[in-house]
Amino acid sequence: MLAYPDKPKPGDKVAILSPGAALPEIFPAPYELGLTRLREDFGLEPVEYPTTRRLGSSAAARAADVNAAFADPEIKAVLTSIGGEDQIKVLRHLDPAILQANAKPFFGISDNTNLCNYLWNLGIVSYYGGTVMTVFGRGGRTNPRAAEALRAALFTHDEYDLHPAESYTDVDRDWNTPALLESEPDMFTGEGWQWHGPRRTVTGPSWGGCLEIVDWNLRVGTHIQDPATYDGCVLFLETSEELPDASYVYRVLMCMGERGLLGRFGAAIVGRPKAWSMDRPLSAPEKTEFIAAQRDAVLRAFAEYNPDIPLVLNVDIGHTDPQLVVPYGGTVTVDAITGRIAARY
Repeated sequence: MLAYPDKPKPGDKVAILSPGAALPEIFPAPYELGLTRLREDFGLEPVEYPTTRRLGSSAAARAADVNAAFADPEIKAVLTSIGGEDQIKVLRHLDPAILQANAKPFFGISDNTNLCNYLWNLGIVSYYGGTVMTVFGRGGRTNPRAAEALRAALFTHDEYDLHPAESYTDVDRDWNTPALLESEPDMFTGEGWQWHGPRRTVTGPSWGGCLEIVDWNLRVGTHIQDPATYDGCVLFLETSEELPDASYVYRVLMCMGERGLLGRFGAAIVGRPKAWSMDRPLSAPEKTEFIAAQRDAVLRAFAEYNPDIPLVLNVDIGHTDPQLVVPYGGTVTVDAITGRIAARY
């Protein structure tokens, strides 16, 4: 089992980093709103580092900020501004001794899968969720479902039940129009989770993240352990605003299967697919088709490589709203008998 780091308390300082992309430089409005909510709603004092708002910073400079934030005894947690597209280059510049000796809660999704997996390999639980610009900086208010999960993950080690969202959205809002931050986004009616496989209960440490970043780590190889390391773990995966097609999703899972990895997990959680982006604003019928194709790709891969485990789809983790928090390496229970997912924060 991985070690849970100590949690911050209201009034503590937390680092705000951009180890992926420093989008606060070009989109300050949602970032500043997120910082305000961290202070006023959560009682935490955000501390920026040199590359947090410096787009195009080198991998070495971004890693130096990660090392410094973990080394600083006044910093009690590390949060990320947003994801990115090249964080894997940061990993070779990190100092594992500093991170292990000063373990702290780390929060991030998407490209931050790289750092979550790096910490997993060091035996440290991190938290998949809670990016400043997308969750804390959401228009109108922080989604109540996300805020509840964030509060539990930030301040407690309690067991927390994830719940299907009554409403959700996967439609982005234009950060070039800051006035949109004054109102909440339009939401769609939630369809609930989709359960497949045997009706039994599985409890184990979680592993996974953004499918595209997991794919990167598989290709590089140096950050993936021997398949036996993942025996009995709860796999969780979700896809990003790049909207990978069903063929890509299947092929990544196929390669995990051929590597002997996919068959090791005791249960699997798959996030609600994001089916709209600024680059691909799909119509309602197109979204329905896209989601169905991705679901079928996931079911096909698990039917081939690990058919006898509880598998639950359409969970609100990752790139859609609300963004619930998964402890990366923490204990997760998938109860297919009662239809429950519980996370130990």
